[in-house]
Amino acid sequence: MKIAFSPVLASLLVLASALPVATVRAQETTPVDAIVAVVDEDVILRSDLDRAVNTILAQYASQPEQLPPREVLERQVLDRLVLNRLQLSRAQETGIRVGDAELDQAVQSVASRNRMTMDQLRERLATDGMGYDEFRTTLREEMVIERLRQRYIQARVQVSEAEIDQLLTVRQVGGPEVRLANIVVAVPDGATAEQIAIAQKKISGVRDVIIKGELTFSAAAIRYSDAQNALEGGDIGWRAFDAIPPAFAGTLQSMKPGDISEPVRGPNGFQMVQLVETRNSGQQTITEYNAQGLMVRVSPTLPAEAARQKVEALHARLVAGEKFADVARASSDDTLTRADGGDMGWFAINAWGNAIGNQLQSLADGQLSQPFQSEVGWHIVERLGTRQQDVTEQNRRNQAREIIAQRKSEEEFERYLRQMRSEAYFDSRLAAPAADS
Repeated sequence: MKIAFSPVLASLLVLASALPVATVRAQETTPVDAIVAVVDEDVILRSDLDRAVNTILAQYASQPEQLPPREVLERQVLDRLVLNRLQLSRAQETGIRVGDAELDQAVQSVASRNRMTMDQLRERLATDGMGYDEFRTTLREEMVIERLRQRYIQARVQVSEAEIDQLLTVRQVGGPEVRLANIVVAVPDGATAEQIAIAQKKISGVRDVIIKGELTFSAAAIRYSDAQNALEGGDIGWRAFDAIPPAFAGTLQSMKPGDISEPVRGPNGFQMVQLVETRNSGQQTITEYNAQGLMVRVSPTLPAEAARQKVEALHARLVAGEKFADVARASSDDTLTRADGGDMGWFAINAWGNAIGNQLQSLADGQLSQPFQSEVGWHIVERLGTRQQDVTEQNRRNQAREIIAQRKSEEEFERYLRQMRSEAYFDSRLAAPAADS
């Protein structure tokens, strides 16, 4: 089940996603490090807040007019930092950890995605005013929070085949997709009629400002939205029509890119969406491979060199003319295929791992590989054939599963965050911002 990345986490590591196109410049920080908020038994320092705010300022350095006043931005960023601290605390309580080796791999991945060596990454971080240790800490926290999110929703979100069948019966899946942005004006639980009216008036006023061209939708989202993705300009990414709340699905059918919906009342307040762009998905085919294979597993009782010698002896028997199925049944350590004489069936290229996939791509039909090593042992494979397989229907079901799971996941985790925040002790030391005009 594919889980969407949390908007709260998406902005924690600007370097990983925006490094090639944005430079994070060091900003002046407060000489005396004061406490700006108390969260349960933890504190958020002025330096923590300034660093996060300066990151946002750097992202919008060429469009500063899109940002709200400094005091409003600080309040928004502080809310995000509070949720971040609460999630890290909950992750620690539940034993979620990210080891140094795993973190090293993630850092290397960031460098690779940005086409940098590790030395170049360190230099870039120094230029941008971020220490390497600070970068590693931020990345580790992001990974921990995402792991907390995945653990929570995987324990609570299940999608049945009956739900998939029902969705495919009543709605078109695998058709056009839309990229959306949203603005939310929240109302508290048990809101009074006056509070509801004020929220409704605010979102209507925000819409009028956008329609008049005084602010872009993205700038208005940053300035006014109460959603977790506000600092991303309200971007909620690509969605199939089936993944869109019913309140907007019908309206979007008649909208064009750039259009903005009327505000709609939802469970958390008032919301409006902008249709950013559209795309179509057509028939999808993949190349499937048919092969047979055997494995000699590396273990404490059979180290790698001994396993290599054993697999080379098996390879010599195959080259001499013994049937692959007979050798696999007698000698393979692969319990999934041994009983079938090494028959791996039809499968997508990397279904059995990258090492096997790479070998199969280099072989011709009917060709036997040389012994090769993977992370679990030594292998021999014989490629029997290939075919083009239409996976449109399979992908439709997978997409339907993801649509349902994403919808449930967002609702569940948003509820979890609200509960976490409501149960926490929070004392803000920031001055109250002036009322938005």
